[in-house]
Amino acid sequence: MNLNLKAKQERTYDAIVVGSGISGGWSAKELSEKGMKTLVLERGRKIDHVKDYHTAAMDTWDLPNRGQTPPDVIAKDYPKQNRTGYTTAEAHRHFFVKDSEHPYQEETRFDWMRGYHLGGRSITWGRQSYRLSDIDFTANQKDGFGVDWPVRYKDIKPWYDYVERYIGVSGEKRGLKQLPDGIFLPPMQMNCVEQEFAKAVESKWNNRWVTIGRTAHLTEPLNKSQPDHKNPGGRVQCLMRNRCMRGCPYGGYFSSLSSTLPAGVESGNLTIVTDAIVHEVIYDDSQKKAIGVRAIDQNTKDSTEYYAKVIFLCASAIASASILLQSKSARFPNGLGNDSGELGHNIMDHHLGVGAYASVDGFEDKYYKGRRANGIYIPRFRNMGPGTKMDKFVRGYGYQGGASRQGWGRRLAQEERVGGNVKDMAMEPGGWTMGFGGFGEILPQHKNYMMLDENNLDQWGLPQVKFDAGNFHENEYEMRKDMMTAGAEMLEAAGFKNVGTYDNGPHMGLGIHEMGTARMGRDPKTSVLNKWNQVHACKNVFVTDGAFMTSAACHNPSLGYMAFSARAANYAADQVEKGNL
Repeated sequence: MNLNLKAKQERTYDAIVVGSGISGGWSAKELSEKGMKTLVLERGRKIDHVKDYHTAAMDTWDLPNRGQTPPDVIAKDYPKQNRTGYTTAEAHRHFFVKDSEHPYQEETRFDWMRGYHLGGRSITWGRQSYRLSDIDFTANQKDGFGVDWPVRYKDIKPWYDYVERYIGVSGEKRGLKQLPDGIFLPPMQMNCVEQEFAKAVESKWNNRWVTIGRTAHLTEPLNKSQPDHKNPGGRVQCLMRNRCMRGCPYGGYFSSLSSTLPAGVESGNLTIVTDAIVHEVIYDDSQKKAIGVRAIDQNTKDSTEYYAKVIFLCASAIASASILLQSKSARFPNGLGNDSGELGHNIMDHHLGVGAYASVDGFEDKYYKGRRANGIYIPRFRNMGPGTKMDKFVRGYGYQGGASRQGWGRRLAQEERVGGNVKDMAMEPGGWTMGFGGFGEILPQHKNYMMLDENNLDQWGLPQVKFDAGNFHENEYEMRKDMMTAGAEMLEAAGFKNVGTYDNGPHMGLGIHEMGTARMGRDPKTSVLNKWNQVHACKNVFVTDGAFMTSAACHNPSLGYMAFSARAANYAADQVEKGNL
């Protein structure tokens, strides 16, 4: 008995954070720096910053199969992970799971891209960093889709400021109401064709703008403008290698592995356990609160319980909802916090696979230096007030893309693939092209959901996730048409040639921005979380990954996950100190 009590005591902390990615890293940093003994439980393997980025310095010819994963390997291990067209490349597929080892089920197609390792998808994220505005926070209330956000921009602005100062976001201030300016490092530079395109667009339209992407890359040393900035991960300025998905040995871009997790460890209050698959939050009916979590060791399959005063679920929108759905008790027979019946529902993502492109005459005497890990951004300009209202769809979209010159790898005619022509081609760049894709908002719908499939268990005996989330409004289809039309007219306005458009069809999950499965709201009858990211009916459980999103806006959401995570963690620490949790 005494041994059991001692073992339990050794597994008891002030806070448990499930997941070590974007939101998990920030939650862990804030809680531990506030003096709370914090445990991070990561379901995947341990990887070390720098040491385990084993392809980071390789060129194409250094990789097996010239960087192409063999088709038989994809068919066997990555049939769903490969749907993006880029996540299973030889250089970085080790940062994404094998479908053969981690299967899931689909009623309708859902592209669930996952990375199970310390640092999660913060190793491979796109790094685009944008703030939601009050246009986004009030959208549901104004047009009637979904439920109203329980916060407004003024509530989150200080936390956006706080996070941006810490991670380093390069960008250009434009003073746009739909895209609030932030605390920026110097922006990366647009190339000559992009500058010409921006000039043409902004001279023709008074409500369309072209700027450089706002991205979590250090364009100058972190401590240049902030001499007292702590940098426990030893991050240095981005070297413009554009090999970010392989892991950055220099920490030029933000990841939890190079930034927030080292900060937590430096506090002396953070413990990290990998290979621990959390599948249940333990709810005590007598205490009317959660007391810990249950986890399975992914290698030995042994089960362990860990205990804490507060629990942060940061495992990803789908995984956190799955944990809550598996956390059943007398009080919560349908999953912890699921009084509203909204848990697992309202899945959102962003439009991808639609846009426009063109070739560009001239500028043959111009080139650019380095491999800029960024592109241009065209902020939302639809449904923004007088003269911008669209009759066939609500909300809006932005564009991401850029211009470049064709390199030595461009195609040659069959008869030119040998001899001097090949040598000449390798020495001279090809022509300029430009293109961009739309990032459109997808509306929340209860009928887009995930569930637990008790008939299909994974190798740890846990129910697989099943999706029925491929239901699109007519709103989404009409928006995609406009993305093509508006994109083409901007390229034509710039005088570019051979303008074309494309639409590969909407597929939920393809944007790798799954959101909404445990949404925030004002009313516990229609939402899962309150304004502090707390489960309405179980206040010592917080969810700060994409699950909390009430609407999707039309740009990359990760900066918001960080801001909400920092805010929630500081609130939780304060409530524990006051004896309220």
